[in-house]
Amino acid sequence: MMKLRGAFTALITPMNADESVDYEGFRKLVRFQLESGISGLVPLGTTGETPTLDENEEDKLIDIVMAEAKGKVPVILGAGSNCTRDAVKYVKRAKQKGADYALVVTPYYSRPTDEGLVRHFAACSEVGLPIIVYNHGGRTGKNISTPLLARIAALPNIAGVKEASGDMSQMMDVIATVRAIKPDFIVLSGDDALTVPLVSVGGDGVISVVSNLAPVEVTKMTMLALAGDYEAAKALHYRLLPTFRASNIESNPVPIKAAMNMKGLPSGSLRLPLCALMKENEPKVRAALVASGIL
Repeated sequence: MMKLRGAFTALITPMNADESVDYEGFRKLVRFQLESGISGLVPLGTTGETPTLDENEEDKLIDIVMAEAKGKVPVILGAGSNCTRDAVKYVKRAKQKGADYALVVTPYYSRPTDEGLVRHFAACSEVGLPIIVYNHGGRTGKNISTPLLARIAALPNIAGVKEASGDMSQMMDVIATVRAIKPDFIVLSGDDALTVPLVSVGGDGVISVVSNLAPVEVTKMTMLALAGDYEAAKALHYRLLPTFRASNIESNPVPIKAAMNMKGLPSGSLRLPLCALMKENEPKVRAALVASGIL
């Protein structure tokens, strides 16, 4: 199993004006990522509007990613659900389609107990595909505490965590305690703005939203930090910080899709309940892109 280090793009799902999936646009985006030197790809995550996609659409998107990326970069396939049976089914699909890892989010809305969560990940781990645990209390209603993550990490096939708690203290605890048990445990930031700080204390990189738009810059920033060149990484971090912040001005992926439309990349519309960026936020996003040298 390859250890993940670097910048991994949480891919958007481009849509046509009628809200159908723009598959050719998606293929172009995947090729753009690969040509830009991205470390890996993460389709069917939150950024891909997965809750609004049906399984037929998901299968077509997976097939495009696997055809374009397989053997070039690792693919971490979104496989989460708040129903354990469905999550297991999606991890099996990820394995069958040839993904390198499955990204499994905390079951949202259900808010299981710690014991329920351990059993959820145990069921997913039995499939035999390496799993990245996705911790995002803000979206799921439950933060995975470090002691709980240590229990989950002790299961077979649990390879790492995408840390989107936004809490650097918690991330440092994960590196200090879980790595003591499992030295190869992967710790990736789920927040672009925390990539360089996390790498500086032992993290492995980022599952990035902004790299949809600026894969060269986000990859360079991450790889400089991983190489220990913090002065150069810090300069890029502060250059991109306005865009990192603008990507959270409304719910992800609303701002990043608007930014990609501004840049002329395949993006298009969103599916309800998400809708277009509010008019008053358009100049703020555009100004951030200009400040970061992206537009």
